Parts: sequence; C-alpha cells; structure tokens
Amino acid sequence: MSSPNVIVAGIRGRMGRQIAQLVLHSQQLTLGGGTVRADDDLAGSSISMTDADDRAQDVPVTATVAEFNGLPDAVIDFTCPDYTIALLDDCVPRKIAMVIGTTGFTPEQEDRIRQAAEKIAIVKAGNMSLGINLLTLLVEQAAAALGPGYDIEIHEAHHRHKKDAPSGTALMLGEAAARGRGVTLKDKAVYAREGQTGERPDGAIGFSVTRAGGIVGEHEVLLGSDEEVISLSHKALDRAVFARGAVTAAGWIAGREPGLYSMRDVLGL
Repeated sequence: MSSPNVIVAGIRGRMGRQIAQLVLHSQQLTLGGGTVRADDDLAGSSISMTDADDRAQDVPVTATVAEFNGLPDAVIDFTCPDYTIALLDDCVPRKIAMVIGTTGFTPEQEDRIRQAAEKIAIVKAGNMSLGINLLTLLVEQAAAALGPGYDIEIHEAHHRHKKDAPSGTALMLGEAAARGRGVTLKDKAVYAREGQTGERPDGAIGFSVTRAGGIVGEHEVLLGSDEEVISLSHKALDRAVFARGAVTAAGWIAGREPGLYSMRDVLGL
C-alpha cells in the first residue's frame, strides 16, 4: 500500500515550510507539493528542500490544488481564513481530506467548514500539539470537578506577528472549560476589560492576551476560589511541535469517512 500523498498549503510560509520538511522526512507520507497564492512568483515552479538522506529535492509549487498531476490524499493548511475557504472549494469536489490549523475564522467561515465536513474528512484544531490537547482534557475535567465556586481565566501570549486574538488555542481551552461547566462559551466569554467594569459576572470565562517579541505560544488557565488558585499551563518552545501534530493528523485523516474531527480524535484522547 502506497503512503498517503500530501500537499502543504502556504509552503512558502514559516509553518508551511516546516511542515513540508517534516512530510519529506516522513516514512509514512509522501510530499506531493505545495501551494502559494496566484500572484506569488513561486507559483508554477518549485522549491528546493532536503529529504531524510540530506539530498536536495525540487518540490513542485502551484497556485491551486487542482493543478497537481494526480490528486493528493490530504492537504495540510496553516494559512489564513480566506485562503482556507478557497482550498475547501478545491478539495470538496475532489474528495480530498484536509488538516486545518488556521485560526481566526468568522462564524460564517466556520459554517462553511462544517458544511464541507459533510462531504470530506477534516481535522480542525486551533493547536495540534500533544501537550495542548492533553491540557484541554485536563481543563474540561477541572472545570467540571471544581464547579462554579472557581472563577476561570485564560491568558495567552504570542509573537508580535500573530494576527488574531484570542488565539485559536485559547478559544479551544475556553470551549473545554465551558463543556466542563455545561455551558456555552459564547454566553460566558469576557474578551475585554477596561474602565469601570463592575464586579466579575458569575460564571464568566475571562480572556487576556499578550503580543510581544518572538513568543512561540504560551497558555495558562487559572481556576480560582477565595481559598486557592489552580494553574494549568503549556509553553511551546518550538513551532515544530505544531508541525509534527499536523503531519500526524494528515496520516490519520487520509481515507477517513467525511466528518469534522479534532486532534483528540487523532490522538485517541
């Protein structure tokens, strides 16, 4: 049986190139190529990368998935919301599975992804590291066990170039806390505090954000009562942790039935 053929969207970006390098080094996957925007001078040419034996490989690059000779089994996407939606338009009619690590979608775009998952298999996660996905499980369990007497606050910190806030990971953690409490995040989330805010609303799930320097990603969930504070946290030291998770997800999703899957499905958590 041949290994799944994978296309990496946004192969010229930091995450895209790192993911492509890992796929190229993988013994379980084949790197079929990468995509860039149509106005990128790399479209229609190739990018040089090294394989597991340190040999140079010319990886084909196109503007769309449809341009590749032979359809891929999966597309890994860490780009931006508009580009992701365009990829869906390529992948859905061709029954190509997707791994989506992009964040910052509008509600309408989220609906598009859910609709697409009725026709193709999609893994979508705000964070694909093993550690963060374990953390979401712990947060859900802690929120359920500790109950409403403990206030929940989520803080996240990222590099100065990150374009969305709160991070997709922070929202994942918020959703986990809300599930543990048996509520919906949209009803309990507090995203901004300034001026005379009054007392903290009962049951609120608060968010705060830092953007500075080259921080890869830091997340902390505080559960505090009048008598104690519990802190659950995760710090990413290298973007490779996200890339490795995405590559694992691509191997898992290829050939799956249509549906919207999470990294907890991939990892069996």
